[in-house]
Amino acid sequence: MSLRDVLEPIFNRLPAVKGPEGHVHFKNKLWWTLGILVLYFALANIPLFGLSKDSIDLFESYRAFFAGASGSMMLLGIGPIVTASIVLQLLVGADVIKLNMSDPADQAFFQGAQKFMVFVMIVLETIPQIMGGYVQPDAGIAATLGVSLSTVTFIIFIQIAIGGVLILFMDEIISKWGIGSGVGLFIVAGVSQQIVTGIFNWKLDSAGLPIGLIPKWFYIIQNVGADYLFTGDGLMFMLISGGILALVSTVSIFLMVVYVESTRIEIPLAHSAVRGARGRFPVKLIYASVLPMILVRALQANLQMVGLLLYGRGITFLGEFSGSNPINGVMYYIAPINSPYNWIPSLVRETFTGYGAPVPDTWQIGLHVFVDAFMLIVGGIVFALFWIETTGMGAKPTAQKIFNSGMQIPGFRRNVGSIEKVMIRYIPKVTIIGGAFIGLLTLVASLLGTIGGAGGTGLLLTVSIVYRLYEDIASEQMMEMHPMMRSFFGN
Repeated sequence: MSLRDVLEPIFNRLPAVKGPEGHVHFKNKLWWTLGILVLYFALANIPLFGLSKDSIDLFESYRAFFAGASGSMMLLGIGPIVTASIVLQLLVGADVIKLNMSDPADQAFFQGAQKFMVFVMIVLETIPQIMGGYVQPDAGIAATLGVSLSTVTFIIFIQIAIGGVLILFMDEIISKWGIGSGVGLFIVAGVSQQIVTGIFNWKLDSAGLPIGLIPKWFYIIQNVGADYLFTGDGLMFMLISGGILALVSTVSIFLMVVYVESTRIEIPLAHSAVRGARGRFPVKLIYASVLPMILVRALQANLQMVGLLLYGRGITFLGEFSGSNPINGVMYYIAPINSPYNWIPSLVRETFTGYGAPVPDTWQIGLHVFVDAFMLIVGGIVFALFWIETTGMGAKPTAQKIFNSGMQIPGFRRNVGSIEKVMIRYIPKVTIIGGAFIGLLTLVASLLGTIGGAGGTGLLLTVSIVYRLYEDIASEQMMEMHPMMRSFFGN
């Protein structure tokens, strides 16, 4: 008996959200989506009972695209889902697990394995944070309840695990009953909240300026002289601390992603049975979407977690940390760039002085930027290729879908092989170009910074996901008006 024969019955018995037996009306899908979104915000605002204020958020720099909230039931966010996807994509891509993703049976096995891995990752991402002392129990609550600190720690673990399981099933509900992807929806929710906070928050930051862009400008107008603002230091102050660079970056990235999302190669199609019925199959420049960027950042986050846990045990050969921020060693170089404070020498000096740590040399800062650029661009290509193969978007599965819909490419024989040959000309090449381009765009957004500290990756993901959600809604409405189109979309 093979390992697959042993695991398959286990995967089949995992709890799952029952899919709809027939077509779900567009309005019902919309209500399911909105309902899950409200539930997500509610869970993100439920604090973990018994958690100490001295706890450290290991994933503070990655909150924008992990769709979590520090100190709440959404502490892990989509981290376990993304990490499970990384592990399986690497195993399948390296042929350690041999699966044919165009085979429905292998697809079902992959999905079962991914769900099983999510449960494993919930435990593996929670226990190290607790054992490493980063998630700490509140001694006062333990004394009030008359229980030991280990009991409060166990209660915290249960809450985090419940939150991780809930976000898994919420994602599954969106996929089966709602519109778009749950993972994408949660990212949009988290980043949108950060952007709104970054515009209107009137609380003061460590420099004594309001956090929000609008309150900050009112404060500067009232308290900073015009003679200073028009000096070199004043202009730099307005660009960085005043948020003008972040505003320009945010608007520019928004417009750029919308433009790139509409850039595509259209392959002509004709119906084999209905003369005159024609269509086009669009191969977008960002064919694999921007979700591979989540996988790149998640890989960095997990490497950072390993380094931080080792540092907590006194093992410093990978680097040292100030809170959850690496300050030297390998961990410093593989940390993501999030704003100008990570690469402009004067601002880096200011940041590291605040940490009370030695300031990196200029060449070290340059190497940090180069490593992040390499990981984003090369990682974007690699994960984009893995993504299309494991999600059925490759040349062969796409050719099969077109053939099953009754369409063919004019001038070619009507068989799967002919369609596949045409798809091979475009899909792999566009995937590589799109993966590299989206990695470069993420790097630029990360270097310039964004409103609310959402980060280049978070902003890029949000704009792209919202655009795709708009397309999904338009597609759903079209299928409501023309039910025959559902067969082409696989429903």
